[in-house]
Amino acid sequence: MSQFDYYNGTFIPSGEPVFSANSRAVRYGDGLFETIKMLNGKLLLGEYHFNRLFSGLKLLKFEIPTHFTPAFISDAILALCKKNGTEKAARIRLSVLRGDGGLYDAEDPQPNLLIQCWPIGHQAQELNENGLITDIFSEARKCFDHFSHLKSNNYLPYVMGAMYAREHALNDVVLLNVDGQICETTISNIFCVKNDTIFTPPLNAGCIDGVMRRYLLANAGNFHFTEKAITADFLMNADEIFFTNAMGLRWVAKCGGKEFGKKLSVELHEQLIRPMFH
Repeated sequence: MSQFDYYNGTFIPSGEPVFSANSRAVRYGDGLFETIKMLNGKLLLGEYHFNRLFSGLKLLKFEIPTHFTPAFISDAILALCKKNGTEKAARIRLSVLRGDGGLYDAEDPQPNLLIQCWPIGHQAQELNENGLITDIFSEARKCFDHFSHLKSNNYLPYVMGAMYAREHALNDVVLLNVDGQICETTISNIFCVKNDTIFTPPLNAGCIDGVMRRYLLANAGNFHFTEKAITADFLMNADEIFFTNAMGLRWVAKCGGKEFGKKLSVELHEQLIRPMFH
């Protein structure tokens, strides 16, 4: 079955070009993206995704036409997933990009919508059986400013971290901010557990405002979460480490060669995350 992408209302065979050489997305990384999980035709944490997306577009001064709504985007996502036969379980990348133009003169300030989707297996609903192997990557530092919480297309620190992980046979790496504090990973927010309290860096540490992070903090139940600036020493002395993103939660078995447990990670997955998938 041929795979298609969606671009501004048109289904395009995957791999075919959709941008001109003058695209601001290519030149400057001018845009935002969301990675969304679909199960049985439903966008998980859809409200969280769209709240983040539209607040980011406003912050980046996109001109939003009246038809460009969460419902419009949701319909486009579902149409693409049905065309590709992935509506039962899919990972979706939604990109909103500014059009052609130079640095000071965007010819088209309105959003261009690119949607891609890929099938995911049943394991995407489960906690990872084997814990992740990771380490701290200190070469690229994440800044913290008015825009650092956005999922922008300017992705250089994450790219370099992912390259380091691949070169060193790691599943992921932990990124630091410019102050040397723990920030996040290349694709996830980070949490650590100490004495049954779950710690995660605050947004002003430079981390992405992750949808699963926001969901867990808002629905903590009997779990005790604390936003706290985390040093590398604090992380390495934790009882557990786990990562979250829109796909779910993954526990860490080793970081920097040290082993970590998973007791609270398992409980959290079973009580707060697994119910989302059913």
